[in-house]
Amino acid sequence: MVKTKMDRRKTGYTGVREQTQCRFCRRGAKYVDYKDIDTLSKLLTHRGKIYSRKRSGNCAGCQRKVKKAIKRARYMVLLPYSV
Repeated sequence: MVKTKMDRRKTGYTGVREQTQCRFCRRGAKYVDYKDIDTLSKLLTHRGKIYSRKRSGNCAGCQRKVKKAIKRARYMVLLPYSV
């Protein structure tokens, strides 16, 4: 019996990935508060670098807001620039 391409295809794969919302879109946040150190510190590595969108799960707009909030918090000495 000869297997064709159709026989080798994965079953159950529809081809469309389910969209998930980022943590800020789920909450309906209009902006990211730079004084919320607990949330912002979860988006930093132990060395003080900002996690990428892929790693943090943020959408593009919220990632820009996070970047701005982290930089403001660093300027206000709420977060370290590096460790």
